Amino acid sequence: NVLISQITRSLLGIQKNRMAAETIQKEYGIVKDLDDLANGNNARRLVFEQYVLAGYFENILKAANIRLRGMTEGRYELLRAGQVSDGRKKDNLEILVMDYYTGRKRSVKTLSGGETFKASLALALGMSDCIQAQNGGMEVETLFIDEGFGALDEESLEQACTTLQTLAGKNRMIGVISHVAQLRERIEGQIIIEKYNSGSVVKVRKV
Repeated sequence: NVLISQITRSLLGIQKNRMAAETIQKEYGIVKDLDDLANGNNARRLVFEQYVLAGYFENILKAANIRLRGMTEGRYELLRAGQVSDGRKKDNLEILVMDYYTGRKRSVKTLSGGETFKASLALALGMSDCIQAQNGGMEVETLFIDEGFGALDEESLEQACTTLQTLAGKNRMIGVISHVAQLRERIEGQIIIEKYNSGSVVKVRKV
């Protein structure tokens, strides 16, 4: 009888602990599912943060393509890659370029230096447009562009300058940092830095 009583108590203890474990496991399972969702431990390996950013990124690409089509005569369109190598990485928002000359999509890494500059400029302007649209019309009044113009051929330089001058005409200041001589003929207001053995001299040429 003593043995049976001990076995019974042990069995009841085991059953009690099992029920408690099942309750804890159920509660933990919900937390674990949320943790997996947030950190990309899922079938798509997509972090929730990146999922949200992808939505904003799509809007930026749409705005950027409006600029890019003008600068490339309709040849290129930027697209977000449908599949990413690993959505848990911070740089997983991969971009493809649709080349309407060939009718094929390819990596933006295959663009030439001048084409990459145009795409980068279009993305910067697209982001500016989205910030303005999503913040009650708040304007990004100043943009600075550091170099990149040296990689452009004459036609591309003309297209980029036309785009920037159009933006500057909308109560926005566009600052261009460049050594390209052709830009001096197109930009009226300039801050010119001249280097000498004794130091540098800053000259301001107003509009």
